[in-house]
Amino acid sequence: MADLNDIAVFVKVAQYGSFSRAAHSLGMPVSTVSRKVTSLEEQLGVTLLQRTTRKLSLTAQGRAYYDRCSEPLAHLIDAEQALTETQRKPEGLLKISVPVTFGQEVFYEFISSFLKAYPDIQVDLFVTNLFLDLVAENIDLAIRFGELKDSSIVAQRLGKSVRYLVATSGYLEGRALPSKPEDLKEHRCVLLNGRNGEADWHLVSGRKSIDVRVSGPVSSRDFDAVSAFTYRGHGIGLLPSTYCDEEIKRGELIRLLPDWSSPEIFVHAVYPTRRFLPLRLQVFLEALKAWKSPLWLPLR
Repeated sequence: MADLNDIAVFVKVAQYGSFSRAAHSLGMPVSTVSRKVTSLEEQLGVTLLQRTTRKLSLTAQGRAYYDRCSEPLAHLIDAEQALTETQRKPEGLLKISVPVTFGQEVFYEFISSFLKAYPDIQVDLFVTNLFLDLVAENIDLAIRFGELKDSSIVAQRLGKSVRYLVATSGYLEGRALPSKPEDLKEHRCVLLNGRNGEADWHLVSGRKSIDVRVSGPVSSRDFDAVSAFTYRGHGIGLLPSTYCDEEIKRGELIRLLPDWSSPEIFVHAVYPTRRFLPLRLQVFLEALKAWKSPLWLPLR
């Protein structure tokens, strides 16, 4: 296949009917323009231009070739300019995946403010606990909690989360308070991703750590449900601090085993590649990192 750059130079020469004017338009020496046209003719095995000292004209084959090349080349140039424009101005569709815990008013308000700040950006929001394949699903960015298993994606830490053991006074009434993590086995617990009514809780206290198998009457895949049943007195919950700090302050929840908690869980923004990030994704990342989110704790 002929070199596309040579074709572009030939088209420009044909349009101007002059090597010198085409060279001026392209910002090239006349000798370079002439060499590229000659190279194209050699690749094609035809004469495209008749050259005399006074005149430059297209041959019949040159005219036919120009007619076929000029319009597709113009489309390619338009496409390149369109892509370049999207890098100068934040616009276009942004596909974002977030866990179910983000399906609440505070996050929707953040997205709303972002869209008002960038009216030429549209957002397609996936609220799911499934770890979608970013490349296969054409996702621009996902927010994920915990360990990242896919080493091929790019990740930026946004914050962290820690979970506390909490329960209502109603649930604790008539029951012995746990004095050590092993006592949780004797209590009803509200589970996240439990199986067959059981789950393993990994707890830490300084350098000490323990895994406790707990059981309970209800399990869910998202913290909204876990917190709802914990608030309603169905058992002890292991809730993110952002879900229970205010309730603890108001006395609606009691923190149990305050020396113990989950390990710190980091919150990441992940995206497929760091090369040629669309401007719409760059500005969203900046907004996300600047957001004082109640959904995670700030990094120290």
